[in-house]
Amino acid sequence: MNSAQTSSRPPVVVIAPDSFKGSLSAEDVAAAIGAGIQAALPDAQIRLCPIADGGEGTLDALMHAGGDRFTIDCRNAAGQQARAPVGILKDGSAVIESAAIVGLTDSAGTAVPVDQRCTLGVGDAIKQLLDRGARRFLVALGGSSTNDGGAGLLAGLGMVFLDADGEIVPPLPEQLHRIARVDTSALDPRIGETHIVAMSDVDNPLCGEEGATAVFGPQKGVVPEQVEQLDRKLAHFSSVLEAALGHGAADKPGAGAAGGLGYALLMLGAQFRSGAETVADHIGLDDALAGADWLITGEGRSDAQTLHGKAPFIASQRARRAGVPTTLLSGGIDRSALPKLQQSFSGCFSITFGPVQLEDAIAQAPGLLRDSGEQLARLWQTAAGR
Repeated sequence: MNSAQTSSRPPVVVIAPDSFKGSLSAEDVAAAIGAGIQAALPDAQIRLCPIADGGEGTLDALMHAGGDRFTIDCRNAAGQQARAPVGILKDGSAVIESAAIVGLTDSAGTAVPVDQRCTLGVGDAIKQLLDRGARRFLVALGGSSTNDGGAGLLAGLGMVFLDADGEIVPPLPEQLHRIARVDTSALDPRIGETHIVAMSDVDNPLCGEEGATAVFGPQKGVVPEQVEQLDRKLAHFSSVLEAALGHGAADKPGAGAAGGLGYALLMLGAQFRSGAETVADHIGLDDALAGADWLITGEGRSDAQTLHGKAPFIASQRARRAGVPTTLLSGGIDRSALPKLQQSFSGCFSITFGPVQLEDAIAQAPGLLRDSGEQLARLWQTAAGR
């Protein structure tokens, strides 16, 4: 309990969960938990702070604090025309969520093999936001279906890749080994005036055993026999690009994020930051925690990876610095991870009340969150002597 809490004033509860991927947005999760807290503690002051770590749901979390959200025309991972949401925050920062443009859950974009997908659409998004006057960008990298080293992004911004005969090479993973020269003369000059923050919770390099293809490729459809081949093509692409631009980034932390999209952004001068830390700053989580008595955070499923920069962990660290205890309330909890999780959270709970099929848990998630929030609040109320 926060030392500032007294029984004479209503409790202040901060609710800062990540989304339940494929089920509920972080805003919906926070609202459902808040409704449960209010049922047990009608006088509680609820501060909703949906959070994200740079993956799916980052745009929603950032836009919760206000701004202009709209859709743009852009290409999906298969190069087909599509539409995707973007946003401009109140401070003028443009927000692009890679998962909304070239995401794993886009059936049209992933209808072609992974070695034929690229990030042209992310370049489309940046150009259109530049046209609207944006010069500060927050690019969320998680959840992409691509493995092109960001070649598509660079091509979308004007770079041209050429083979030994001077023919244009398409920015596809299967073609990267053909690139012999990079023509940067048509790169959008406004990029030089732009500050880009690349947001992710991974710090992998572009290539090698810990690189984009080896670590994240399989979840995108890269089969074992393709790993070494595609990794070599990325390495070749990076060597030619770095020679053309006169600097390198392949070994920098985060270069391997989003199949190497992080690498391309770093080559353009982007700053790489923890997605959860960046979101926490922009939504004012520290301000929300000031004078609070309790933080509730969570995600779809929590395990040992939660402690490696995921949104609930970052929220708990911020709360600890503010002297606020944190409860983890997630869709599921890996029981074997409890010894580690409980070092950062004052209690770890799942929203399910017994054996349940995943599809049923997803369908019932709002009610389960509300009921769990209420029961946690009743426990907290008893412990606080209210």
